[in-house]
Amino acid sequence: MSFHERLTVNGAELVVEAFGPEDGPAMIVHHGAPGLGSRSEPKRSFGPFADTFRVIVFDARGSGESSDHEPFTHAQWVADVDAIRAYFGHERIVMAGGSYGGFIALEYAVAHPDRVSALVLRDTAADTAHDHLAVERAKSTDRTVIPQWAIDRIGTGRFESNDQLREYWKAILPLYDHQHDPAKDAAKLAATRFHYRTHNAAFGQNMPRYDLKPKLPSITCPALVTVGRHDWRTPVAASETIAELIPDARLVVFEHSGHSPQLEEPELFQRTVRDFLAEAGVA
Repeated sequence: MSFHERLTVNGAELVVEAFGPEDGPAMIVHHGAPGLGSRSEPKRSFGPFADTFRVIVFDARGSGESSDHEPFTHAQWVADVDAIRAYFGHERIVMAGGSYGGFIALEYAVAHPDRVSALVLRDTAADTAHDHLAVERAKSTDRTVIPQWAIDRIGTGRFESNDQLREYWKAILPLYDHQHDPAKDAAKLAATRFHYRTHNAAFGQNMPRYDLKPKLPSITCPALVTVGRHDWRTPVAASETIAELIPDARLVVFEHSGHSPQLEEPELFQRTVRDFLAEAGVA
């Protein structure tokens, strides 16, 4: 049974969708790219799991179709996840997230260890130690010429308008997939809702203080850490760090993917996640 509503969550209006059996194990999936991302990616990537799981996706506050109620902090986004969990009445969930959504998934697992039965991460990081590599990759790419003003703003949160954020997104989109498809970039650009203040808060205020490495050993649930071999934004080394620090973690590298193996190698990604959840005793 499907669910699609606009819910009041901790003072914000969030668009939330749920799919799959109401009595199935719950999976909440957090999208990435605050101010750029939306529930559309996790809906597409994890929708197939609704044959077994109650899959819950949503536009985080300040993103997609949800309202722009501040604060745009990790603590607030974690609190919103827990409120959504409670709304649906689930004691425990599989917590999943990719890219910046992986930051929030990790933060949630640290803050609410008793609520997480398993953790599924995709192309994410526990700190900002590898951000300089993204800048170097943007400078050296042969796919396109990225303007210097856009390179200067990678990971900084220094945008003055939605139009400027849109031009930045257009400039860096060619970097994301292992096999570049300009038509896909154009479709993604056209479908994006821009919230530059959210993006500025995420990367200008939250990320300079972000370092979860000391807390990762406290995560005791099984964790699957996935990453594309050719990810320009959160490279394999960032996922290796996470897998080394979480005691019960498994690292899987997708050899033919960039930042989005869940979309570039969907069948292998889904099989990998299903096998992991079955072995973790969740499915």
